Amino acid sequence: MKRFSLTATVWEEEGVYVSKCPELGVASCGDTPEEALSNLKEAAELYLDNAKELGLIVDVETALTSPHKFTSIIEVTAGRSCQ
Repeated sequence: MKRFSLTATVWEEEGVYVSKCPELGVASCGDTPEEALSNLKEAAELYLDNAKELGLIVDVETALTSPHKFTSIIEVTAGRSCQ
């Protein structure tokens, strides 16, 4: 079985911790950051198992196997009109 290194983002939202994997678009939550990460790992594994079963793993494999991954924090201003 292949092992992938995925990115996880965790934040607190209304008393629970939300976790998201941007490579897969999979999210989960938990009462603690650790629980949110554990639940995200399970969700990602289920997603990948299903993608493999459906023959769709090749569609996400490039994002999963890239040796060059970067994360950053950016600030944006909401409310600007788009014209």
